[in-house]
Amino acid sequence: MAASTNSFLVGNNTTQMIPAFKPKSTSQSLLHLTKPNTFHLAGQKTKPASVRCVSSPTQIQDGARSAPTGSQDRVFNFAAGPATLPENVLLKAQADLYNWRGSGMSVMEMSHRGKEFLSIIQKAESDLRHLLEIPSEYSVLFLQGGATTQFAGLPLNLCKPEDTVDFVVTGSWGDKAVKEAKKYCKTNVIWSGKSDKYTKVPSFEGLEQSPDAKYLHICANETIHGVEFKDYPVVRNPNGFLVADMSSNFCSKPVDVSKFGVIYGGAQKNVGPSGVTIVIIRKDLIGNAQEITPVMLDYKIHDENSSLYNTPPCFGIYMCGLVFEDLLEQGGLKEVERKNVKKADLLYNAIEESKGFFKCPVEKSVRSLMNVPFTLEKSELEGEFIKEAAKEKMVQLKGHRSVGGMRASIYNAMPLAGVEKLVAFMKDFQAKHA
Repeated sequence: MAASTNSFLVGNNTTQMIPAFKPKSTSQSLLHLTKPNTFHLAGQKTKPASVRCVSSPTQIQDGARSAPTGSQDRVFNFAAGPATLPENVLLKAQADLYNWRGSGMSVMEMSHRGKEFLSIIQKAESDLRHLLEIPSEYSVLFLQGGATTQFAGLPLNLCKPEDTVDFVVTGSWGDKAVKEAKKYCKTNVIWSGKSDKYTKVPSFEGLEQSPDAKYLHICANETIHGVEFKDYPVVRNPNGFLVADMSSNFCSKPVDVSKFGVIYGGAQKNVGPSGVTIVIIRKDLIGNAQEITPVMLDYKIHDENSSLYNTPPCFGIYMCGLVFEDLLEQGGLKEVERKNVKKADLLYNAIEESKGFFKCPVEKSVRSLMNVPFTLEKSELEGEFIKEAAKEKMVQLKGHRSVGGMRASIYNAMPLAGVEKLVAFMKDFQAKHA
Protein backbone atom coordinates (compact mmCIF):
# COMPACT_ATOMS: atom_id res chain seq x y z
CA MET A 1 0.00 0.00 0.00
CA ALA A 2 1.39 3.42 -0.92
CA ALA A 3 1.85 6.12 1.67
CA SER A 4 2.92 9.75 1.59
CA THR A 5 6.49 10.77 2.36
CA ASN A 6 5.47 11.89 5.85
CA SER A 7 3.73 8.69 6.88
CA PHE A 8 4.82 5.22 7.90
CA LEU A 9 3.66 1.77 6.99
CA VAL A 10 3.16 -0.09 10.25
CA GLY A 11 2.23 -3.64 9.46
CA ASN A 12 -0.20 -3.23 6.61
CA ASN A 13 -1.83 -0.03 7.84
CA THR A 14 -0.93 3.57 7.19
CA THR A 15 -0.67 5.49 10.47
CA GLN A 16 -0.29 9.13 11.29
CA MET A 17 3.10 10.70 11.90
CA ILE A 18 4.58 9.97 15.31
CA PRO A 19 5.58 13.41 16.72
CA ALA A 20 8.64 12.15 18.56
CA PHE A 21 9.90 10.31 15.49
CA LYS A 22 9.60 12.80 12.65
CA PRO A 23 12.11 12.27 9.83
CA LYS A 24 12.87 14.95 7.31
CA SER A 25 11.13 14.49 4.00
CA THR A 26 13.48 13.16 1.34
CA SER A 27 12.72 12.60 -2.29
CA GLN A 28 14.99 9.60 -2.63
CA SER A 29 15.18 7.53 0.56
CA LEU A 30 16.93 4.20 0.42
CA LEU A 31 16.33 3.43 4.05
CA HIS A 32 14.30 0.33 4.78
CA LEU A 33 14.00 -0.73 8.40
CA THR A 34 12.61 -4.22 8.54
CA LYS A 35 13.58 -5.18 12.07
CA PRO A 36 10.45 -5.33 14.25
CA ASN A 37 10.01 -2.29 16.47
CA THR A 38 7.46 -1.55 19.16
CA PHE A 39 5.83 1.87 19.32
CA HIS A 40 3.52 3.28 21.99
CA LEU A 41 0.84 5.53 20.56
CA ALA A 42 -1.18 7.68 22.98
CA GLY A 43 -0.50 5.30 25.81
CA GLN A 44 -1.61 2.26 23.83
CA LYS A 45 0.73 -0.66 23.21
CA THR A 46 1.01 -2.09 19.75
CA LYS A 47 2.46 -5.38 18.77
CA PRO A 48 5.88 -5.48 17.09
CA ALA A 49 5.58 -4.39 13.49
CA SER A 50 7.74 -4.00 10.45
CA VAL A 51 8.56 -0.33 9.83
CA ARG A 52 9.95 1.21 6.68
CA CYS A 53 10.36 4.74 5.39
CA VAL A 54 8.33 5.26 2.25
CA SER A 55 9.71 7.60 -0.33
CA SER A 56 8.45 9.18 -3.51
CA PRO A 57 8.07 6.97 -6.60
CA THR A 58 11.51 7.79 -8.03
CA GLN A 59 13.50 4.58 -8.24
CA ILE A 60 17.13 3.77 -8.82
CA GLN A 61 18.13 0.98 -11.13
CA ASP A 62 21.75 -0.10 -11.66
CA GLY A 63 23.08 3.07 -10.06
CA ALA A 64 21.15 5.43 -12.34
CA ARG A 65 17.75 7.01 -11.93
CA SER A 66 14.91 5.92 -14.17
CA ALA A 67 13.08 9.14 -13.31
CA PRO A 68 14.41 12.74 -13.16
CA THR A 69 17.68 12.87 -11.22
CA GLY A 70 16.56 15.23 -8.48
CA SER A 71 18.96 17.97 -9.63
CA GLN A 72 16.26 20.49 -8.84
CA ASP A 73 16.79 19.71 -5.15
CA ARG A 74 20.54 20.40 -5.26
CA VAL A 75 22.45 23.65 -5.22
CA PHE A 76 25.41 24.70 -7.32
CA ASN A 77 28.15 24.36 -4.76
CA PHE A 78 31.17 26.59 -5.46
CA ALA A 79 33.03 25.56 -2.29
CA ALA A 80 36.81 25.25 -2.41
CA GLY A 81 36.81 21.92 -0.58
CA PRO A 82 35.19 19.70 0.41
CA ALA A 83 33.64 20.39 -2.93
CA THR A 84 30.91 19.28 -5.26
CA LEU A 85 31.03 15.69 -6.50
CA PRO A 86 29.62 14.32 -9.77
CA GLU A 87 25.92 13.68 -9.32
CA ASN A 88 26.06 10.32 -11.07
CA VAL A 89 28.85 9.25 -8.69
CA LEU A 90 26.74 10.21 -5.68
CA LEU A 91 23.77 8.29 -7.05
CA LYS A 92 25.86 5.21 -7.69
CA ALA A 93 27.24 5.37 -4.15
CA GLN A 94 23.71 5.85 -2.84
CA ALA A 95 22.46 2.80 -4.70
CA ASP A 96 25.31 0.66 -3.36
CA LEU A 97 25.41 2.13 0.14
CA TYR A 98 23.30 -0.49 1.90
CA ASN A 99 24.54 -3.58 0.05
CA TRP A 100 27.62 -3.21 -2.13
CA ARG A 101 27.26 -5.39 -5.23
CA GLY A 102 25.45 -8.16 -3.44
CA SER A 103 28.14 -8.55 -0.78
CA GLY A 104 25.55 -8.19 1.97
CA MET A 105 27.34 -5.20 3.51
CA SER A 106 28.20 -1.58 2.94
CA VAL A 107 31.69 -0.49 1.93
CA MET A 108 31.78 1.23 5.33
CA GLU A 109 31.46 -2.17 7.02
CA MET A 110 34.05 -4.11 5.04
CA SER A 111 37.33 -5.37 6.38
CA HIS A 112 40.08 -3.44 4.66
CA ARG A 113 41.88 -6.77 4.21
CA GLY A 114 38.90 -8.59 2.74
CA LYS A 115 38.66 -9.48 -0.93
CA GLU A 116 35.83 -7.00 -1.50
CA PHE A 117 37.77 -3.94 -0.42
CA LEU A 118 40.98 -5.18 -2.00
CA SER A 119 39.17 -5.18 -5.34
CA ILE A 120 38.02 -1.60 -4.69
CA ILE A 121 41.41 -0.12 -3.82
CA GLN A 122 43.23 -2.05 -6.55
CA LYS A 123 40.80 -0.85 -9.21
CA ALA A 124 41.02 2.72 -7.90
CA GLU A 125 44.80 2.64 -8.28
CA SER A 126 44.59 1.02 -11.72
CA ASP A 127 42.14 3.64 -12.99
CA LEU A 128 44.23 6.50 -11.58
CA ARG A 129 47.32 5.09 -13.29
CA HIS A 130 45.37 4.95 -16.53
CA LEU A 131 44.08 8.52 -16.16
CA LEU A 132 47.48 10.08 -15.45
CA GLU A 133 49.52 7.54 -17.43
CA ILE A 134 51.63 6.95 -14.33
CA PRO A 135 54.87 5.11 -15.19
CA SER A 136 55.53 1.75 -13.55
CA GLU A 137 58.51 3.15 -11.64
CA TYR A 138 56.14 5.24 -9.52
CA SER A 139 54.15 4.08 -6.50
CA VAL A 140 50.65 5.30 -5.69
CA LEU A 141 49.82 5.67 -2.01
CA PHE A 142 46.37 6.30 -0.50
CA LEU A 143 47.03 8.01 2.82
CA GLN A 144 45.33 10.21 5.41
CA GLY A 145 45.97 13.57 7.03
CA GLY A 146 45.52 15.87 4.06
CA ALA A 147 48.23 17.58 2.03
CA THR A 148 49.14 19.53 5.16
CA THR A 149 50.50 16.36 6.78
CA GLN A 150 52.73 15.89 3.75
CA PHE A 151 54.35 19.27 4.44
CA ALA A 152 56.17 17.32 7.18
CA GLY A 153 56.13 13.92 5.47
CA LEU A 154 58.06 15.13 2.44
CA PRO A 155 61.22 16.42 4.13
CA LEU A 156 61.15 13.57 6.64
CA ASN A 157 61.18 11.01 3.83
CA LEU A 158 63.23 12.78 1.19
CA CYS A 159 66.14 14.50 2.94
CA LYS A 160 68.36 14.76 5.98
CA PRO A 161 68.27 17.66 8.46
CA GLU A 162 71.30 19.28 6.80
CA ASP A 163 69.85 19.07 3.26
CA THR A 164 68.52 22.16 1.47
CA VAL A 165 65.11 22.31 -0.16
CA ASP A 166 64.13 25.13 -2.54
CA PHE A 167 60.62 26.60 -2.54
CA VAL A 168 58.70 28.72 -5.02
CA VAL A 169 55.89 30.30 -2.99
CA THR A 170 52.91 31.45 -5.04
CA GLY A 171 50.30 31.48 -2.27
CA SER A 172 49.29 30.59 1.26
CA TRP A 173 49.71 26.82 0.87
CA GLY A 174 53.24 27.11 -0.45
CA ASP A 175 54.03 29.37 2.49
CA LYS A 176 52.64 26.82 4.96
CA ALA A 177 54.74 24.09 3.33
CA VAL A 178 57.92 26.13 3.94
CA LYS A 179 57.09 26.78 7.58
CA GLU A 180 56.54 23.09 8.30
CA ALA A 181 59.58 21.89 6.35
CA LYS A 182 61.85 24.19 8.40
CA LYS A 183 61.50 21.77 11.30
CA TYR A 184 63.13 18.93 9.36
CA CYS A 185 65.55 20.45 6.81
CA LYS A 186 67.08 23.69 5.58
CA THR A 187 64.64 25.71 3.49
CA ASN A 188 65.41 28.27 0.82
CA VAL A 189 62.60 30.38 -0.62
CA ILE A 190 63.95 31.24 -4.05
CA TRP A 191 60.86 33.24 -5.02
CA SER A 192 57.77 34.52 -3.22
CA GLY A 193 54.77 36.35 -4.59
CA LYS A 194 53.74 37.67 -1.20
CA SER A 195 54.71 41.28 -1.97
CA ASP A 196 52.34 41.19 -4.96
CA LYS A 197 49.60 39.58 -2.87
CA TYR A 198 50.15 36.23 -4.61
CA THR A 199 48.92 37.15 -8.07
CA LYS A 200 51.81 35.86 -10.20
CA VAL A 201 54.05 32.92 -11.08
CA PRO A 202 57.73 33.77 -11.68
CA SER A 203 59.73 33.36 -14.84
CA PHE A 204 61.59 30.09 -14.44
CA GLU A 205 64.74 31.37 -16.11
CA GLY A 206 65.30 33.90 -13.36
CA LEU A 207 65.03 31.47 -10.47
CA GLU A 208 68.27 31.18 -8.50
CA GLN A 209 68.09 27.57 -7.43
CA SER A 210 70.44 26.11 -4.84
CA PRO A 211 73.01 23.98 -6.71
CA ASP A 212 72.70 21.20 -4.13
CA ALA A 213 68.96 21.45 -3.41
CA LYS A 214 67.48 18.06 -2.65
CA TYR A 215 64.26 19.06 -4.37
CA LEU A 216 62.25 22.04 -5.56
CA HIS A 217 58.75 22.39 -4.13
CA ILE A 218 55.81 24.17 -5.77
CA CYS A 219 52.08 24.36 -5.21
CA ALA A 220 50.72 23.74 -8.71
CA ASN A 221 47.44 25.54 -8.01
CA GLU A 222 46.90 27.90 -5.10
CA THR A 223 43.30 27.36 -4.00
CA ILE A 224 42.99 30.60 -2.03
CA HIS A 225 44.58 33.01 -4.48
CA GLY A 226 43.64 31.36 -7.78
CA VAL A 227 47.17 31.13 -9.21
CA GLU A 228 48.06 28.10 -11.35
CA PHE A 229 51.29 26.93 -12.95
CA LYS A 230 50.72 26.42 -16.68
CA ASP A 231 54.15 24.85 -17.05
CA TYR A 232 56.70 23.58 -14.55
CA PRO A 233 60.28 24.57 -13.68
CA VAL A 234 63.19 22.25 -14.35
CA VAL A 235 65.37 21.41 -11.36
CA ARG A 236 68.99 22.39 -12.03
CA ASN A 237 70.60 20.00 -9.60
CA PRO A 238 71.03 16.81 -11.70
CA ASN A 239 70.37 14.76 -8.57
CA GLY A 240 67.40 16.85 -7.48
CA PHE A 241 63.73 16.55 -8.44
CA LEU A 242 60.48 18.47 -8.55
CA VAL A 243 57.75 18.06 -5.90
CA ALA A 244 54.26 19.46 -6.42
CA ASP A 245 51.21 19.91 -4.23
CA MET A 246 48.38 19.38 -6.72
CA SER A 247 45.51 19.26 -4.25
CA SER A 248 43.23 21.65 -6.09
CA ASN A 249 43.98 20.80 -9.72
CA PHE A 250 44.61 17.07 -9.39
CA CYS A 251 43.13 15.19 -12.36
CA SER A 252 41.83 18.41 -13.90
CA LYS A 253 44.14 18.08 -16.91
CA PRO A 254 46.85 15.79 -18.27
CA VAL A 255 50.18 15.92 -16.41
CA ASP A 256 53.53 14.39 -17.37
CA VAL A 257 54.18 12.54 -14.13
CA SER A 258 57.75 11.73 -15.19
CA LYS A 259 58.68 15.39 -14.69
CA PHE A 260 58.14 15.02 -10.93
CA GLY A 261 59.71 13.10 -8.10
CA VAL A 262 56.52 13.42 -6.04
CA ILE A 263 52.99 14.61 -6.75
CA TYR A 264 50.64 14.80 -3.79
CA GLY A 265 47.28 16.23 -2.82
CA GLY A 266 44.10 15.96 -0.82
CA ALA A 267 41.22 14.32 -2.66
CA GLN A 268 38.47 16.60 -1.38
CA LYS A 269 38.59 19.16 -4.15
CA ASN A 270 38.53 17.23 -7.42
CA VAL A 271 38.45 13.47 -6.93
CA GLY A 272 36.57 12.53 -3.78
CA PRO A 273 35.45 13.38 -0.26
CA SER A 274 37.70 14.66 2.50
CA GLY A 275 39.85 12.11 4.30
CA VAL A 276 41.97 10.73 1.45
CA THR A 277 45.44 11.97 0.54
CA ILE A 278 47.10 10.68 -2.62
CA VAL A 279 50.88 10.52 -3.02
CA ILE A 280 52.49 9.55 -6.33
CA ILE A 281 56.20 8.98 -5.74
CA ARG A 282 59.13 7.70 -7.74
CA LYS A 283 60.08 4.37 -6.23
CA ASP A 284 63.80 5.12 -5.92
CA LEU A 285 62.94 7.97 -3.52
CA ILE A 286 61.31 5.59 -1.03
CA GLY A 287 63.20 4.11 1.91
CA ASN A 288 65.40 6.97 3.10
CA ALA A 289 63.27 8.41 5.90
CA GLN A 290 64.89 10.19 8.83
CA GLU A 291 65.03 8.14 12.03
CA ILE A 292 62.55 10.44 13.75
CA THR A 293 59.91 9.82 11.07
CA PRO A 294 56.67 8.51 12.64
CA VAL A 295 55.63 5.17 11.20
CA MET A 296 52.45 6.68 9.77
CA LEU A 297 54.50 9.17 7.73
CA ASP A 298 57.01 6.66 6.40
CA TYR A 299 56.40 6.11 2.67
CA LYS A 300 58.29 2.81 2.77
CA ILE A 301 55.83 1.37 5.30
CA HIS A 302 52.82 2.35 3.21
CA ASP A 303 54.39 1.24 -0.06
CA GLU A 304 55.34 -2.19 1.27
CA ASN A 305 51.81 -2.64 2.62
CA SER A 306 49.97 -1.36 -0.48
CA SER A 307 48.40 1.51 1.52
CA LEU A 308 46.94 -1.04 3.98
CA TYR A 309 49.41 -0.83 6.87
CA ASN A 310 46.52 0.28 9.07
CA THR A 311 42.84 0.82 8.36
CA PRO A 312 42.69 3.32 5.48
CA PRO A 313 39.80 5.71 4.75
CA CYS A 314 37.91 2.91 3.00
CA PHE A 315 34.77 4.74 1.96
CA GLY A 316 36.73 7.76 0.78
CA ILE A 317 38.96 5.56 -1.39
CA TYR A 318 35.85 3.86 -2.77
CA MET A 319 34.42 7.27 -3.69
CA CYS A 320 37.69 8.28 -5.35
CA GLY A 321 37.49 5.09 -7.37
CA LEU A 322 34.01 6.02 -8.58
CA VAL A 323 35.27 9.46 -9.60
CA PHE A 324 38.20 7.92 -11.50
CA GLU A 325 35.73 5.68 -13.35
CA ASP A 326 33.63 8.71 -14.21
CA LEU A 327 36.62 10.67 -15.54
CA LEU A 328 37.60 7.75 -17.75
CA GLU A 329 34.04 7.44 -19.03
CA GLN A 330 34.11 11.13 -19.95
CA GLY A 331 37.03 10.41 -22.26
CA GLY A 332 40.00 10.96 -19.98
CA LEU A 333 41.82 14.07 -18.80
CA LYS A 334 42.16 15.73 -22.21
CA GLU A 335 38.39 15.88 -22.46
CA VAL A 336 38.10 16.92 -18.82
CA GLU A 337 40.56 19.77 -19.45
CA ARG A 338 38.57 20.91 -22.50
CA LYS A 339 35.45 21.20 -20.36
CA ASN A 340 37.32 23.01 -17.60
CA VAL A 341 38.80 25.54 -20.03
CA LYS A 342 35.33 26.25 -21.42
CA LYS A 343 33.91 26.89 -17.95
CA ALA A 344 36.82 29.06 -16.85
CA ASP A 345 36.80 31.13 -20.04
CA LEU A 346 33.09 31.80 -19.61
CA LEU A 347 33.58 33.12 -16.08
CA TYR A 348 36.77 35.11 -16.69
CA ASN A 349 35.26 36.69 -19.80
CA ALA A 350 32.24 37.79 -17.80
CA ILE A 351 34.56 39.44 -15.28
CA GLU A 352 36.53 41.23 -18.00
CA GLU A 353 33.39 42.34 -19.85
CA SER A 354 31.96 43.93 -16.71
CA LYS A 355 34.27 46.94 -17.29
CA GLY A 356 35.59 46.98 -13.75
CA PHE A 357 32.39 46.16 -11.87
CA PHE A 358 33.93 42.76 -11.18
CA LYS A 359 37.69 42.35 -10.94
CA CYS A 360 40.06 39.36 -10.81
CA PRO A 361 43.44 40.36 -9.33
CA VAL A 362 45.41 37.43 -10.80
CA GLU A 363 47.72 37.94 -13.77
CA LYS A 364 45.84 36.65 -16.82
CA SER A 365 48.49 34.18 -17.95
CA VAL A 366 48.37 32.21 -14.68
CA ARG A 367 44.70 32.38 -13.75
CA SER A 368 43.46 29.10 -12.31
CA LEU A 369 41.02 26.89 -14.17
CA MET A 370 39.76 25.65 -10.80
CA ASN A 371 39.54 28.60 -8.38
CA VAL A 372 38.38 32.01 -9.58
CA PRO A 373 38.74 34.84 -7.03
CA PHE A 374 37.03 38.12 -7.81
CA THR A 375 35.96 41.32 -6.10
CA LEU A 376 33.37 43.99 -6.63
CA GLU A 377 34.24 47.58 -7.50
CA LYS A 378 31.82 48.52 -4.74
CA SER A 379 33.06 46.25 -1.95
CA GLU A 380 30.09 47.13 0.24
CA LEU A 381 27.92 45.10 -2.15
CA GLU A 382 29.85 41.86 -1.72
CA GLY A 383 27.75 40.66 1.21
CA GLU A 384 24.56 41.27 -0.76
CA PHE A 385 26.00 39.47 -3.79
CA ILE A 386 26.75 36.36 -1.74
CA LYS A 387 23.36 36.47 0.00
CA GLU A 388 21.37 36.94 -3.20
CA ALA A 389 23.33 34.22 -4.99
CA ALA A 390 22.50 31.80 -2.19
CA LYS A 391 18.81 32.53 -2.71
CA GLU A 392 19.31 31.39 -6.29
CA LYS A 393 20.89 28.11 -5.08
CA MET A 394 24.49 29.16 -5.71
CA VAL A 395 26.39 28.70 -2.47
CA GLN A 396 29.88 28.95 -0.95
CA LEU A 397 30.91 31.95 -3.05
CA LYS A 398 32.49 33.87 -0.19
CA GLY A 399 36.23 34.34 -0.62
CA HIS A 400 38.73 32.87 1.81
CA ARG A 401 38.82 34.72 5.11
CA SER A 402 42.43 35.80 4.48
CA VAL A 403 41.70 37.62 1.20
CA GLY A 404 37.98 38.47 1.22
CA GLY A 405 35.88 39.12 -1.86
CA MET A 406 34.36 36.17 -3.68
CA ARG A 407 35.72 32.91 -5.02
CA ALA A 408 34.07 30.46 -7.39
CA SER A 409 35.65 27.03 -7.31
CA ILE A 410 34.70 25.34 -10.57
CA TYR A 411 36.24 21.90 -10.24
CA ASN A 412 35.68 18.98 -12.60
CA ALA A 413 32.29 18.16 -11.09
CA MET A 414 30.88 21.68 -11.48
CA PRO A 415 28.61 21.44 -14.53
CA LEU A 416 28.70 24.06 -17.24
CA ALA A 417 25.13 24.95 -16.27
CA GLY A 418 26.39 26.08 -12.85
CA VAL A 419 28.88 28.52 -14.37
CA GLU A 420 26.30 29.74 -16.87
CA LYS A 421 23.87 30.44 -14.05
CA LEU A 422 26.53 32.30 -12.06
CA VAL A 423 27.48 34.44 -15.06
CA ALA A 424 23.83 35.29 -15.74
CA PHE A 425 23.41 36.24 -12.08
CA MET A 426 26.54 38.42 -12.18
CA LYS A 427 25.23 40.32 -15.21
CA ASP A 428 21.83 40.80 -13.58
CA PHE A 429 23.45 41.95 -10.33
CA GLN A 430 25.56 44.47 -12.23
CA ALA A 431 22.51 45.80 -14.08
CA LYS A 432 20.80 46.43 -10.76
CA HIS A 433 23.75 48.05 -8.98
CA ALA A 434 26.04 49.62 -11.58
